[in-house]
Amino acid sequence: MKLSVNEIAKIIQAEIIGDPLFIINSVSSFEDSDSHDITFAYDAKYLADLQQTKAGAVIIPDTYMFDNDHCRDIILLKTNNPKVSFFKLVSIFHPEKKTKPGIHPSADIGHHVKFGKDPIIGSNVFMGDHVQIGDNVHLMPGVYLGDDVSIGDNTVVKPNVTIMEKTRIGKDVIIHSGTVIGSDGFGFVQNFDKHEKIIHTGYVHIGDHVEIGACNTIDRGTLGMTVIGNGVKTDNLVHIAHNVKIGENTLIVAQVGIAGSTKVGKNVIIAGKAGITGHIKIGDGSIVGPYAGVHSDVSENEIVSGIPHMPHGRWRKVVSIISRLPEMRKKLFSFEKRLKDIENKNE
Repeated sequence: MKLSVNEIAKIIQAEIIGDPLFIINSVSSFEDSDSHDITFAYDAKYLADLQQTKAGAVIIPDTYMFDNDHCRDIILLKTNNPKVSFFKLVSIFHPEKKTKPGIHPSADIGHHVKFGKDPIIGSNVFMGDHVQIGDNVHLMPGVYLGDDVSIGDNTVVKPNVTIMEKTRIGKDVIIHSGTVIGSDGFGFVQNFDKHEKIIHTGYVHIGDHVEIGACNTIDRGTLGMTVIGNGVKTDNLVHIAHNVKIGENTLIVAQVGIAGSTKVGKNVIIAGKAGITGHIKIGDGSIVGPYAGVHSDVSENEIVSGIPHMPHGRWRKVVSIISRLPEMRKKLFSFEKRLKDIENKNE
């Protein structure tokens, strides 16, 4: 595909600085671009290095004030959100492969299954009884759906995903490969010298416009629901335990673990490898830093880091001290020795 700068500007509603008739052949990263590629720059580092890219055109913020000499020979397109604009172009230059609706002959479909319009059911998909599938749902090869599962319109389930019985999934959801939704939680009760399993009869409810990363595990409720709110995005290798409630538009980064019955608010960010204990509340708009160990409630709009978690500013001071501890230890021993020497002289 080839597009002129002028055509691209109309697509992303950009102001052009440079030749509007210049032809763009492809999209590319800032570092790997060729002369007829388009890329984007939105932070200070890349904006300061515009001359370093070989791209023929660069999408930049409409607030950026540039030096003409500094940016000569580069066509600039100014938009209010360069990253969003760029990836809109990516979807045009690299459109998704279209798959014709249909049900593969090898699919194993249970009793009383209801399909919406134009389903795409891949090879070796298994569906239990009383499953409900919305319009334009795409189940890729190897997907397992237990009894009484429901999936909303325009949802895509990637290969080898397991969705256990009674799970409810909304519209426009993407679930990546290897994920297990609706597995039993880690529930056991001590009975003398044995750990007796607690039967889990709950289910998982996932809202609309959610994206679940690869190899997530989301446990069913022990009795009630585990809830993933609208607009939630999870990275790969995330574990969400039984009866957890995740608020709308929250972001959960790779290798986060959230223990049972914790409530996470709306618009929260939980950074990579954070661990969150059970039965606590994480307030709306809060941020949990990477590797944090969260052991108690976090207030709304609070930023916490560290093990155990603490206000981010305090954790930065703690980290700066940790590297100096060996030296401080030596000084402390030195002060103790000098104090003993003084005490011995005064005896």
